[in-house]
Amino acid sequence: MSSSTGAEVLTQGTGYGVVLGIGFVFAIIMMGLSTLQNRYTTYKISTSEEFNTASRSVKPGLIASGIVSAWTWAATLLQSSTVTYEYGLCAGYYYAAGATIQIFFMAILAVRVKQIAPYCHTFLEIVHARYGNTAHFMFATFGLVVNLIVSSMLLLGGSAVVNAFTGMNIYAANFLIPLGVCVYVILGGLRATFLCDYSHTLILMILIFYFFFWTYTKADLIGGFEGMYNLLQQASIDRPVAGNQDGSYLTLKSNYGLTFMIIQISGGFGTVMLDQARYLGYWQRAIASEAKTAVQAYLMGGIAWFAVPLTFSSIMGLAAVALANKPSFPYPGGLTAAEINAGLAAPAGVVTLLGSGGAAAMLILLFMAVTSAASSEMIATSSILTFDLYQIHFKPDASPESLIRVSHIMVAVWALVMSCVASLWIGIGVSLNWLFLFSGTLFTGAVGPVIFTVVWRQQTKEAAISGALGGVVVGIIAWLAVAKTYYGELTIATTGLMYPNLAGNLGACCSGAIISAVVTLIKPDNEFDWSATKRINPRAREMDRKQATLPDSASGSGSVEKEKREGVTVDVLASAKDDITVDVPAEEYAELQKSLKIATWASLTLIFIVLFLIPIPMFLSHYVFSLNFFRGWIIICVMWLFVAAGITSILPLWESRAAIKDIFLGMVRDIFGGEARKGTISSSNTDA
Repeated sequence: MSSSTGAEVLTQGTGYGVVLGIGFVFAIIMMGLSTLQNRYTTYKISTSEEFNTASRSVKPGLIASGIVSAWTWAATLLQSSTVTYEYGLCAGYYYAAGATIQIFFMAILAVRVKQIAPYCHTFLEIVHARYGNTAHFMFATFGLVVNLIVSSMLLLGGSAVVNAFTGMNIYAANFLIPLGVCVYVILGGLRATFLCDYSHTLILMILIFYFFFWTYTKADLIGGFEGMYNLLQQASIDRPVAGNQDGSYLTLKSNYGLTFMIIQISGGFGTVMLDQARYLGYWQRAIASEAKTAVQAYLMGGIAWFAVPLTFSSIMGLAAVALANKPSFPYPGGLTAAEINAGLAAPAGVVTLLGSGGAAAMLILLFMAVTSAASSEMIATSSILTFDLYQIHFKPDASPESLIRVSHIMVAVWALVMSCVASLWIGIGVSLNWLFLFSGTLFTGAVGPVIFTVVWRQQTKEAAISGALGGVVVGIIAWLAVAKTYYGELTIATTGLMYPNLAGNLGACCSGAIISAVVTLIKPDNEFDWSATKRINPRAREMDRKQATLPDSASGSGSVEKEKREGVTVDVLASAKDDITVDVPAEEYAELQKSLKIATWASLTLIFIVLFLIPIPMFLSHYVFSLNFFRGWIIICVMWLFVAAGITSILPLWESRAAIKDIFLGMVRDIFGGEARKGTISSSNTDA
């Protein structure tokens, strides 16, 4: 690993203070929020349903904020700026486009999950209900591998920047960063991750706006839009980009940039579809959201998240390119290959523009991103280990109390495991960039079979297993063969280059889906009717039934709503065999069908716009930005960020205004001696 002393503008004490202090501040905040939640709302974190699924009651604004926070991890900020430093302005767009379509696609799957398994905790429970223990164990292994790689990448990026800015021991950072996160996740469960996601996203937006306005309106080294444009033009002469039109940093015609987007799409699908957490937490957020709002949440989340890497890379990624030859640049002569692979482009730009103050802001920003994503990883991995391993394979009759206890233990265990693996990567010389490009080769083979598991009634167990394993084998063979053929040797350097990883990612993703489809078509399962998946988690279904029989506090239409809830069985004359409805509690089947159609058309339209309508004409035209076009591009980026801030920072407060009011009034009654109506606040108003 290269030395990063050039950017070391803060003391080690600052590094330890940020890593330990902020984490435990959030832990204290979680203690307070959990106390308020337990006292003034009907949701108790002592129940496994609330701890792992937030009682399936989170509103769309908070879900969208959680999606932005969970997808904004170390790579979002560091890798988007790194590829911008390497390939120019186009790379920020390609990064965002390549990782947004999965969120849009999850809008479809979120509704589908509500149709076929309304009470599941993890997507693996659906696999188990359909295919039994063998397939379940295999896909659980895939899920844990994805979680492990993503978790360790979070720490790789976070610890590298902490080390670069402060000189803090990189191994110490790996173990201390998850510590505070572990504490607040145990204290608050999944709802805690949503609430901390909100606060993280709010801080993220504020700091990105700060960086933008400083860079483009205040920084003398840049000189505004025109100054940045001229500096990038000069950089195109001094350090032309291979594969870009005229070697320019100001074009979407970039061969390597487009290749990177394809890798991003493939690997991103693997991370989203197989990571119960994050990329973090998309299945978890699908399960935690109300069915009627799931589509809104994912579409808003995708639209909002797109602005984050697009805008941030257009600030700090371009700043690093523009200022690489300046005497104040912390790495004389520009970044080396090792420094690029470590993700130090954005830190270098920040230090050059803002010095120690900017470094502190960047450190906080990155720490927010890493810890927010890590919290999602911990709670989702805990769900897999608790519900998919402990409950299914070891103790099917486990009590709710034992499940919550095991969930707590698994959160702590995962914090230790992710720290150890991140340290292992550093020890053997694997960088964030290498792991980011390669990771999809290991697990995207399972993407097709997992999607088919949710949407295709006829897929068989044999097809799911053979598709996933076959995809891995094909991906690894393609990855190694291209590296050997193109570069003559197999080393960490050659296997981390663009074309081997393109072959590995595409080979795994495409072959997994093709193998599964072919095996299914040869001998389809014509008997399966989804009834098994709809019976998942009978305890939660019974809890819903009991809650439906409680007196309704609402007036007017309350009794009507109660009657609807009590009539929990919806009879659907299914001419389509794949939708035989068994026990659809609290949700109207017809409404779900309508939501599914809306999600499908909206998602496909947005995917077409971001993947084809905008970039492909500009790529094929070989257009190099003029000054006015560049200025307009950057202004649109920041306007998009304002929209994202409205979705993720303002909307959740508006949605939760009634719950906030109820909690405030309850606190006032307690403070001044009144009787707090503990546990009587309507769950429809509760999101705090």
